[in-house]
Amino acid sequence: MSGAVAKMLPDGRRIHFHHGPIDLIISAEGRDQRAAFKSAWQRFQTVLHELTQELSLLRTNWIDIGMRPMGSIARKMYDSVAPHAANTFITPMAAVAGSVAEEILDSMVQSGDLDRAIVNNGGDIAFHLKDHQTCAATLANLSGRSMGKVAIMAEMSIRGMATSGRGGRSYSLGIADSVTVLAKSASAADAAATLIANAVDLPEHPAIARRPAYQLQDDSDLKDHPVVIDCAPLSEDETIMALDSGLSMAKKLQECHLIEAAILFLNGKVRSTGEKKIFLGPHELTHIHA
Repeated sequence: MSGAVAKMLPDGRRIHFHHGPIDLIISAEGRDQRAAFKSAWQRFQTVLHELTQELSLLRTNWIDIGMRPMGSIARKMYDSVAPHAANTFITPMAAVAGSVAEEILDSMVQSGDLDRAIVNNGGDIAFHLKDHQTCAATLANLSGRSMGKVAIMAEMSIRGMATSGRGGRSYSLGIADSVTVLAKSASAADAAATLIANAVDLPEHPAIARRPAYQLQDDSDLKDHPVVIDCAPLSEDETIMALDSGLSMAKKLQECHLIEAAILFLNGKVRSTGEKKIFLGPHELTHIHA
């Protein structure tokens, strides 16, 4: 595996970091932008090695781990899945992307004065907003078509965003096209998005094909859990039933203050939590509480 590489993007405000499976797009604005990029690069070069040192532990069901990991990213992963572990199978890997983004952002914020900073790890995003700054992102479906936007203002408590689903980078136990979650941190959003996407499901439905995760990837943290590999067309009622199952999970997590908001997509249908609009959907369907 080649070493970590960095490349400044043409706009001069963003930089791309790559190392093995990790791809980050980082932006920073403010007096200490250069120091922030330097700090992020120094921290990034140690990330992959640090994670591999505890990879076996991080791929273990949280309830069976028995000890808190040593690395700071691993501890973010461990802590963010802990609130969910009593009720379901979940490993710290459910929060790896968000935790990496959060760790790099932390290093940037600690380096000096920034008005705004964003670390995007493949759609799992950590951001810093000072004073009246805002952050906006586009939501897309599996084909890449825009499904609306999310807008976050500094006065909100939201500082993390994550997306999970059947079209994501890792396997899913559910059939959601995508689930996007907003939370107080990127690691918390990542863990919750995984669980909500898993809950968008129709158990035992003949249209849904599944295989044990280890048959697809021998070192998967999901082991013998059946992951979705295909889903034949569903009726509108079946689609709504699956979405409502995921929405029920999202509302429970919101009531427990583990997330701030969630939006769920499946077969062109949408479900979202809450009342206050921060997801700006093309059909004005997505009203959520911030």
